[in-house]
Amino acid sequence: MPRKLQPISNAIQAKLEVARVARLATLDAEHGPHIVPVCFVYDGKVFYSAVDRKPKRVALERLARLRHITTSPQIALIIDEYHEDWGQLWYILVRGKAKLIPRSAHQERAQAILQLRAKYPQYAEAMLPDDAPVIRITPERISSWGRI
Repeated sequence: MPRKLQPISNAIQAKLEVARVARLATLDAEHGPHIVPVCFVYDGKVFYSAVDRKPKRVALERLARLRHITTSPQIALIIDEYHEDWGQLWYILVRGKAKLIPRSAHQERAQAILQLRAKYPQYAEAMLPDDAPVIRITPERISSWGRI
């Protein structure tokens, strides 16, 4: 039985709202790690990320993160900030499960894309199409460290 996610503090919520990038770690079929930077939003319950129109080395259906999530949904997401003044360092580590939202989930997909476009001006300017693959990350554990 999964543990109930503990409520996060207002300070962590505030960091998640303004943070611009996260790193999404997935596991390949041999349980090897794979990590990529992603844009994201947090709606207070789940995280969303989408595959945008930035150039990719492979076709969408061959993207490692999408293949990995399909075969092994356990992920980690880290949001952090670096400063030369190490007293300012912080990170938020999310462990949970990821799922590719099906195209049939019109309302959830539309809401996630709307939130992503509101956060990232590049997405509002056509970098995030309506039919973009959308990933939902359901946190099971959120921990933090540093100056939050």
